[in-house]
Amino acid sequence: MTRTAQPRLDELSPRAAAAAVRRRLDATELRTFVHSSPAKLIAIGLLLLLLCLAAGIVTASAVSSRQHALDRLLDESEPEANSAQRLYTSLSVADAAAGTAFISGGLEPELVRDRYTQAIGQAAAELVVQSRTGADDPDLPLRTGIATQLPVYTGLIETARANNREGHPVGAAYLSEASNLMQTTMLPNARRLQEHRADAITATQHRHVQPPWAAIVLPIATLGALLTAQLYLARRWRRLLNPGLLLASGTLVILLTWTVAAGAISAVSTMRGRDDGAVPTSELTESRILTQQARAAETLKLVRRDTGGDYDHTYNDAIAQLTTRMAGYPGDAPGSGDVTTARGALDRWQQAHQRMNDALTRGDFPGAGMVAIGPGATGAAAQVDSLDNALRDGISDTRDELRGEISDAARSLDLLSPGALTLSVLAAVFVVAGLWPRLREYR
Repeated sequence: MTRTAQPRLDELSPRAAAAAVRRRLDATELRTFVHSSPAKLIAIGLLLLLLCLAAGIVTASAVSSRQHALDRLLDESEPEANSAQRLYTSLSVADAAAGTAFISGGLEPELVRDRYTQAIGQAAAELVVQSRTGADDPDLPLRTGIATQLPVYTGLIETARANNREGHPVGAAYLSEASNLMQTTMLPNARRLQEHRADAITATQHRHVQPPWAAIVLPIATLGALLTAQLYLARRWRRLLNPGLLLASGTLVILLTWTVAAGAISAVSTMRGRDDGAVPTSELTESRILTQQARAAETLKLVRRDTGGDYDHTYNDAIAQLTTRMAGYPGDAPGSGDVTTARGALDRWQQAHQRMNDALTRGDFPGAGMVAIGPGATGAAAQVDSLDNALRDGISDTRDELRGEISDAARSLDLLSPGALTLSVLAAVFVVAGLWPRLREYR
């Protein structure tokens, strides 16, 4: 077949030449459109695929990181903080018990001796627990300091007891030296260790309540890209909707909603754990320490036959702080019932302390000692035990609340990480399904 020769433009009339130029331009645009559209569709498809998969991977990674942090908080940080609290408390109890035993004179009662021995053993055990954090622990100097000073303290106490049994007055000096070592060096180190462990819990909780911005922004950006692709396809193919891209968009909406909802639930549980667990635990721990400090000052006043008021000042200051803390304890917080019990015991203790001071003022040292360490239900020893036991029970309640909320925060994220990966892969499949019919039109 002979191809008809196309007339030259200069051979045509102006109107015919313009029409020919338009036909040739339309044909060129058509060829450009035909050759370029598959490449554009492939580029769009690859971009959408990458965004969908990236949204799932980033979300899964963020959720896994948060769950790991919560698991570490539950399995390591919280037990370490509880151990540091027990170490701090045990040292305080030991110091108070040592003074109580000394007042008895000669061979102290077995119950009092056992209380001191148990507190020292508990402190030593908690030092072992704290040593598991490793040599790179920044609190190593604090632990080392307490560990090296503990045998020095117990040695001074035993020397004081030996002299006390022999009736040597120097025993009181050894007891005062031991108590001074405990109050000025060992307990401050234990307190800093406990605060550092508690701060680690607070820091983790603070980070967890912050929104996972990457896991939120990237799915939103992917939704924006899917919407833009929808508009492009609608303009090119004169079709309003693309079912595949719509399903991919719906999948991303589910992922985003799930991420925000689960993250919010987890954050709320974490905040409850902080407000109803970590904070009250810290308050009750400090109250228990103040109780033992006041008790140690009370017994040392008897041992030293102090009339200068130095030990009274320590006692009154500790009691004032203790009263303020318990008065400000929320009535709806865990352990509030135990705090109410502790308040009653504190009031009765103060009454017993006043009776002890009255006896000392009369020069009745045996009577003062009986009020301070006697077995009577209205004596100071019974009220201190009641107060300490109530605070200990309150700490147990608040700790259970903290661990329960942390566990709930972790469980609320359990399915989100694998779910995010599954939804992102599903969205990618929908993208392919939505663009494939358009690509087949160019075969």
